[in-house]
Amino acid sequence: MESLYDEVGGDAVFRAIVDRFYQGVAMDPLLRPLYPDEDLSGRSTSLAGFLIQYWGGPATYSEQRGHPRLRMRHAEWVIGERERDAWLGHMHDAVASVDLPPDARAAIWEHLERAAWSLVNAPTR
Repeated sequence: MESLYDEVGGDAVFRAIVDRFYQGVAMDPLLRPLYPDEDLSGRSTSLAGFLIQYWGGPATYSEQRGHPRLRMRHAEWVIGERERDAWLGHMHDAVASVDLPPDARAAIWEHLERAAWSLVNAPTR
């Protein structure tokens, strides 16, 4: 059985999603301060690696960074509903920017939405 990673076209598709996502983040006055690195390419590599591995591609992310531990890795930032919704907005645009089969698009979006909701760690402000 083919993985979703293979079905959608492998690394290039996930890297395109992540690149488009970070283009939006770079210009977002709410989210940009959550990414202290001047250059977002390290973040881009990490997120792309995570998504590639999650959807059945090479396990490079875990080999380089260990277990994803998403909540722990994001605990230092205040993530409320506004941040979650802004993140999802940019990610929605990014996923929409690539050509995906409808079932793959739905699966990816469901995962991203679930992950974003799970990272909220602050009350509504």
